Amino acid sequence: MEKVALYMRVSTQDQNTDNQKKLLLERAEREGWNFELFEEKESTRKTRPIKYQLLQRLRNKEFSQVVVLKLDRWGRSLKELTDEILELNNKGINFLSLRDNIDLSSATGKMQFQMICVFAEFERELIRERTLDGLSRAKAEGKTLGRPNGSKDKKVRRKSGYYLRHAKNSNT
Repeated sequence: MEKVALYMRVSTQDQNTDNQKKLLLERAEREGWNFELFEEKESTRKTRPIKYQLLQRLRNKEFSQVVVLKLDRWGRSLKELTDEILELNNKGINFLSLRDNIDLSSATGKMQFQMICVFAEFERELIRERTLDGLSRAKAEGKTLGRPNGSKDKKVRRKSGYYLRHAKNSNT
């Protein structure tokens, strides 16, 4: 029996994967899949160790399919989504997004995926344009942008996946 990878992700420790897990497990049990569950918590664009571990295993063809609840749980950018999903598809690994109703094993699923990616990119660009317009307006109104001079970032940073702010007595 072929093995299926179920992947879920949240961005912060305050969030949980319960809803994703419930729906993914229901589908896996209904389909009778032999599956393994991959759960990513507190991820950032550059630090998703569980996903990258899964990607390596997918590239080694340990799974015949990867299933997510929504496309945005897999990738955050159009390039990331298209590059990785098309790579998997070219290796014969199917990608299934339950909520988006996208199954890349069919021509219709491939077309839907491409259309969703186009609209997602369009939405991101609209947000970017509005943000830049807002910053320009604020600057024209004489507002000072950015963090005040002399302020310190007091946010506690994790030790992996970030460039750490060095303490005053740091050797670097």
